[in-house]
Amino acid sequence: MKTIRIEDLPEDVRPFEKYRKQGINLLTDAEILALILRTGTKNLNCMELCRKVLESSGGTLAGLYGKTEAELCKISGIGPIKAVEIIAVCELARRISKSRRSYDEQLDTAAKISERYMEEMRHFKEEHVLLLLLDIKCRLIKELTISIGTINQSFLRPREVFIQALKHEAVNLVLIHNHPSGDPTPSKADIWITDKIIEVSELIGIPLVDHIIIGDCCYISFREKGLADFKIKK
Repeated sequence: MKTIRIEDLPEDVRPFEKYRKQGINLLTDAEILALILRTGTKNLNCMELCRKVLESSGGTLAGLYGKTEAELCKISGIGPIKAVEIIAVCELARRISKSRRSYDEQLDTAAKISERYMEEMRHFKEEHVLLLLLDIKCRLIKELTISIGTINQSFLRPREVFIQALKHEAVNLVLIHNHPSGDPTPSKADIWITDKIIEVSELIGIPLVDHIIIGDCCYISFREKGLADFKIKK
């Protein structure tokens, strides 16, 4: 039996025809994915395959983010070519989101910062620590990934924070890291390292103004929660 293509489906259920008649906003996640994959298998038509792919990712397109080729190929009907197509679409979405970031925006609240980085960081399967180097008005000078750890532990060295801060002439600093578990509650290690960096920052004169932990569509700000004694330049 030959592979079932979108063109082989009845016209009223073809995603492309539906897009032409109703617009992209009315397509389901499975229909959008079908526009990319285009073909099914000898046992599943394209729409059935796409629904199966989404079921494997918790029912959402976001669940596909970060999946490896090997993980995707474990889904019956997904081979290397379709797996790479899915990975490429996820990466395209990430790059579009990142390209919209403005360096002129004032990152002076935890809400603004978490909104800017939430969608990317909440999908990481390991802890990533991001250092934001800010000017006097809390506008971004540079963002740097300074640590990538295991599923529940990052490896952050305070020395690296201040080497970068001095190198780029930062006036304020913000740390962001994710919890792959989805729960942004700080660990004892998170609190300890924050206090240590604040201590060093007071000696060097480049204050840490917040440490934000990203969970799954949620965050915790050390500054908002009063979890550390931040000294902020006026």
